[in-house]
Formats: sequence, C-alpha cells, structure tokens
Amino acid sequence: MLIPARPGWSRYGAAVRSKNYAKDVLSGDWRRPRKGQIPEIAAESGLVAEDPSSGFCGAVVACEKDSVTLEDRFGKRRVFPLAKAGFLIDGKPVTLVRPVRAAGRAISASGSIAVAGLRARVARESRIYVEGKHDAELVEKIWGHDLRVEGVVVEFLEGVDHLPEIAEEFGPEPGRRLGVLVDHLVAGSKESRIAEQIDSPYVLVTGHPFIDIWQAVKPATLGISAWPDVPRGIPWKEGVISALGWRGEPGEVWQAILGRVRTYADLEPALLGRVEELIDFVTAPGG
Repeated sequence: MLIPARPGWSRYGAAVRSKNYAKDVLSGDWRRPRKGQIPEIAAESGLVAEDPSSGFCGAVVACEKDSVTLEDRFGKRRVFPLAKAGFLIDGKPVTLVRPVRAAGRAISASGSIAVAGLRARVARESRIYVEGKHDAELVEKIWGHDLRVEGVVVEFLEGVDHLPEIAEEFGPEPGRRLGVLVDHLVAGSKESRIAEQIDSPYVLVTGHPFIDIWQAVKPATLGISAWPDVPRGIPWKEGVISALGWRGEPGEVWQAILGRVRTYADLEPALLGRVEELIDFVTAPGG
C-alpha cells in the first residue's frame, strides 16, 4: 500500500518508460541474449512493458491464460494477447509468458508466504516514511504484498531535514507508531544527527549506509561490477550515469534499474534488514 506524501504522483506515474528512448538507458552493461533470440519474460505484477504497435506502455496488473493487462500512468488499462512476441522492455523485444507458480505456497517478492486472494486490510494509523519517491517505489515493489496484508501505508518525505518537526506533527503514541527509513545513516552524517533528535518510544528511525537508494540494488543485478565513486561536488545520480556510460535523465535511469529488480535477492542485505525491522515495529501489538 503506497501513497505519496504530496499530491500529483500516481502509483505508476514514474514507472512508465518514455518511448523516446529506443535504446536501453543502461546499454553497454546489460547481459544480452544471443543474437536472434527473443527472451521470454514472466508477466509478473508490476513489470513495465510497452506494445510498440500502439505505443501503449504500462505495468502488468493481471495475467490470465491467454492475455495480459497493462495499466498506464493515468490508470487506463488495455488487454493484449499473452503469447505476443512483440512487447518491449527497456527498449528490447521480449515475449511475455504467464508466470509459473511453484507447487505449494506462493512466495512474494520479499520472500514471505503470499496470501492468496488478498484484499488489503483497513490501513493502520501507524506509518512508514521514506525519504523520496525512488525509495517508496522500491519498497512497494518488494514489500507491497506484505504491506497490504498488514495494512501499512508508506509515504515519502522528499528529504529528512525537517524530520523532528514532521514526527512531532504525526503525533506518535501507543497504537500510532512511526517508522522512518533514512538514506546514508552512518556515524557523523547529517542524517544521523537529525535522527538523534527524536527520542519517542513510538518512533523508530533506522536506515542504510548507501548515499542513495540506487546503491541498495546489487551491482550484479544490473550487470555491473560495482557502483562507481562520484567525486564531491558532482550530483551523485548524474555522476553515476556519466561514469557508467548510461543514457537518460535520472528518472529514466531509475525506472530501468527498478525494472531489473525482481525479488529481495536483488537487493543488499543492509536495506532488507532495515525495512523488515520497520515493518515489525509498526505492526507490533498495539501498533
């Protein structure tokens, strides 16, 4: 369950790749299939694909025996034949196929047991805040099922400079807990000094050591050896894009990165543990 802390952002608003980019914005580093092969990709929920004949681009919201339903950033849905070998993902042709469900209990992207026929429960008063839109999208993609099971809403803050005031305004108390995920929460950082100002037992501020949530994606997931070091004074995202020879604006590149993330195994343990900790905190008895 994911809502923006500010208006004007829809669930798939930033997830749809611009069709102006014919090439993969992360080209040069991806592992490619042999020439002439069109890979088969499971039409998992949330996967962003494009129908080149119509230009319709959206996220998978349903997959039946012979069809797949895509929803664009405006909430419009269209149904396409499933075995069609003409979809594009990150500008590359693929054949979408029905996901294969393992025998026994299904597993969610976070590794938890998926609840069949899930209907989201009424939202708790407790909340999880993350710093930005990219953080929120990644949490939704991996833990969205778990959050809907638990009735937890995730909101994004666009930074934590005013976190103490935001936490006070939230009004934490028994039954109304606040969990906050902070980027670059390391000793001596600005973020750590801000976090130390909050001492309510009903607020948990935790975080990962990465400069940006992009780094929480394992390099191997993206076909690169490591995230590059960016010199001081250069915006980090732009510096990464330049150093790796990728193409596109940060928002475009992020959607390409997010498209490569399928399960918790694609993320660094330093992020996994912190998000699980926050979910446990806000869903504790009385939370």
